[in-house]
Amino acid sequence: MAEINRAVKGTNDMLPSDSHKFQFVEGKMLETASLYGFREIRVPVFEHTEVFLRSVGDTTDVVQKEMYTFDDKGGRSITLRPELTAGTVRSVIENGLVNGALPVKVCYVGGCYRYEKPQAGRLREFHQFGVECFGAASPAADAEIISLALQVLENIGLKNISLEINSIGCPECRKNYHKALGEYFSSHIDELCETCRDRLGRNPMRILDCKSPVCSALAKDAPKVIDFLCEECQNHFDSVKAHLDAAGIKYTVNPQIVRGLDYYTKTVFEFVSGDIGAQSTVCGGGRYDGLVSQMGGPKTPALGFAMGIERIMLALKNQNAAFPEPKKCDIYIAPMGDAAAVKATSLCTELRRDGFEAQCDVCGRGLKAQMKYADKIGALYSAVIGDNELFNNSCNIKNMSTGEIKEISLDNFAEQFMKIKLDSALSSLEESVL
Repeated sequence: MAEINRAVKGTNDMLPSDSHKFQFVEGKMLETASLYGFREIRVPVFEHTEVFLRSVGDTTDVVQKEMYTFDDKGGRSITLRPELTAGTVRSVIENGLVNGALPVKVCYVGGCYRYEKPQAGRLREFHQFGVECFGAASPAADAEIISLALQVLENIGLKNISLEINSIGCPECRKNYHKALGEYFSSHIDELCETCRDRLGRNPMRILDCKSPVCSALAKDAPKVIDFLCEECQNHFDSVKAHLDAAGIKYTVNPQIVRGLDYYTKTVFEFVSGDIGAQSTVCGGGRYDGLVSQMGGPKTPALGFAMGIERIMLALKNQNAAFPEPKKCDIYIAPMGDAAAVKATSLCTELRRDGFEAQCDVCGRGLKAQMKYADKIGALYSAVIGDNELFNNSCNIKNMSTGEIKEISLDNFAEQFMKIKLDSALSSLEESVL
């Protein structure tokens, strides 16, 4: 029974004291993406399991160890999305978006689910912001996506971040690389974990992404994919770097980056924070030119990135980043008596329709308790309404920070309250100028 009052392991509640921070960050993300022509898309939280098996790859940690998969009441295998790219690709194919004007630019914010060991910046339910661009094969598109990611991170106030890039080539040039990688890891087969021994014959690149300390240590001395690029992939990577240089974006080529999902080709990149410990990657992405056709759509180049919002929030917290203050209650109306309570409801409705946050007593409390509550919620103004105010059809509006009091009529209440707020704002502005 005690479990009923505890969140499931690996999940967090987002309380009102923090939700405004997430709203600010998510708003900045979507706002920045719109500057590059990206529009929001929303896809289901769960998909047919095959969507992820075909896209993410059955040799990845995500598919082998981390997916929440179950049979629904119709006997269909369903999986809670571990990431948002696969579902987005499924959607743009199903809805024919890739058959229209290209490129198609979409962005999203949403929850994802992976069964893994919870730790700082890594939860079983987490949230991602990401973008996907379909129909652009040019290296300029890679640079634009990276530029967008950087601008998003800068606009939300994240500091101490660095960009690392790599190219993992195309399926053709990776054949020779897989062969060299297989030979290297075969000579260390007894040291590999059980999962990586299975990967060795099917996709040795996945060993490079293994979280086992022993496999990770072996991976550091493994052949580098960047040394096996074909001419086309090398030219593409060189051009991406040239575009980044032209944009003044600093980067480091890191041959160790392969990303954790099978659908990537050519460019891969990560933005790393120096403020969140081991889970330092706050953004990862790259190109996946074969994914749309692999999932049954037309041959379409594509690329994108995703950001872990919880990791970003952790980095911002560790940097003592400033957030805008949450919106406060504009006015609290304290009624005394049943008739006044009815009038308070009417006035609050009028105020809310004019865009003000207005509250009144809904607990049947006395005046002293009401004013204490108004203080606790940080109400900017307050008004008390009783029999005298109803008889005179007027009341006093009190500025809770200055104590200034103004009398106004109960008729056209919202209009008069707006004038009081404007006068106060102008007075504050004049004082700051002086």
